[in-house]
Amino acid sequence: MQYRKDRYGNDISLLGYGCMRFTMSAGRVDLDKAEREIRAAIEGGVNYFDTAYIYPGNEAALGTILSRTGLRDRINIATNLPHYFLKKPEDFDKYFLEELDRLKTDHVDYYLFHMLNDEKAWERLKGLGVLDWIQAKKEAGQIRQFGFSYHGNSDMFLKLLDLYDWDFCQIQYNYLDENSQAGVTGLKAAHERGIPVIIMEPLRGGRLVTNLPKAAKEIFAKTGKSPAIWAFTWLWNQPEVTCTLSGMNTLEMVEENVKAASRTLPNSLTEEDKAMFAAVVKEINASMKVGCTGCRYCMPCPKNVDIPGAFAAYNAIPLDGKRKAFVEYFKNTALRRDYTGVSNCIECGKCEQHCPQGIAIRKELKNVKKALEGPVYKIGRKLVPLVMKY
Repeated sequence: MQYRKDRYGNDISLLGYGCMRFTMSAGRVDLDKAEREIRAAIEGGVNYFDTAYIYPGNEAALGTILSRTGLRDRINIATNLPHYFLKKPEDFDKYFLEELDRLKTDHVDYYLFHMLNDEKAWERLKGLGVLDWIQAKKEAGQIRQFGFSYHGNSDMFLKLLDLYDWDFCQIQYNYLDENSQAGVTGLKAAHERGIPVIIMEPLRGGRLVTNLPKAAKEIFAKTGKSPAIWAFTWLWNQPEVTCTLSGMNTLEMVEENVKAASRTLPNSLTEEDKAMFAAVVKEINASMKVGCTGCRYCMPCPKNVDIPGAFAAYNAIPLDGKRKAFVEYFKNTALRRDYTGVSNCIECGKCEQHCPQGIAIRKELKNVKKALEGPVYKIGRKLVPLVMKY
């Protein structure tokens, strides 16, 4: 297993275990199966296990397995605080202590504010006393390192990086999202600040394996390596990537990923490899609806529309399916205090003056709205402030 360092010089396995996709049986995590897979991962050198409060049964399953196997001290646990549920200062401990109970542990190694998507959400947390709470938990040894996970554009991500002295962060990043979400810009900015970066959605929920266009699959097939291993290799090639999460739920998957993470070094992709990825992305983009490259020359929008983010979600429909595209669009536009959806557009045309691709942005934004801002979106947007205390 290859390892990279966290902020304090501790070894973090290049491959992390994403517990979100444990196999379910009769509505519950199949503990025996998950235990075999976790054991295999740990024996293979994996030492970073990621879970979250809102993943049904996840924390409790991980805690039970680690308790009955005695493997807790061989790994790092990362889990998430659902900050959007907090109403009063006492709620910090309410959720955290519940998580410790589920995980059957007295501390969390890496603790994240789940989906911290804008600076206003952070200001709300500060008003609830988050800074004193963080300090107290660190001094007590109950939480070793603090960070945040993020869904949104690179502009807001850069702002969040400077709001606190973060120990680490977690972003969605893969060869198709190089210029969307926090993107390569956010990855490098975090690295420059000395903030380790954990990668989620390296395969976009498996769709960079199962939903690839035929021509893209054929390109990978010629190499003798799977699309999944190539996607991980693309990430591990970048020294700014600290750890990449994989939702492994078969022994074969664990073994294949561990083997790859044991031999992949930074800056190891050849020019031929890079050309292959460019060809794959070209085939994927051929099915896209808008020729947006995510260059962000159209930004900032005077009405705060996240134009590249809107197009990224819209373009994801052929590859990811409309449901997944809708979820991503909703998270990135509505689950935040500073709404960034296309409903804000006043058709001023400023964006089109700067688009190097010559995209009819105003026209295409209307198509995004029609496809992704239907009745469910509108109802959900109204409920967000009530449910998530935004």
